[in-house]
Amino acid sequence: MRPLNYAILKLYEDGSEIDVQGVMSRLNDDYRKFRAFKPKAINESLMSAEKNGLLEESNWELDDKNELHVYYKVTDYGTEMIKGYIK
Repeated sequence: MRPLNYAILKLYEDGSEIDVQGVMSRLNDDYRKFRAFKPKAINESLMSAEKNGLLEESNWELDDKNELHVYYKVTDYGTEMIKGYIK
């Protein structure tokens, strides 16, 4: 099994635009028992990937509860790094 941060990045490899809840939904079966598998930690991972140029914000929306959902997508640089280093 890949480290959680690697698994998160692999989700974006196909060009998908995904928010924290989408990440958690897609990885729930394999990572739900991980201590870092919480919205705050996933959000920090996504923001870190953004700061490192792997992901970029692509969209955002407010849900019915007035909670912000930020969507990310992979950058060209991120695609190269993910394909080159995460198998």
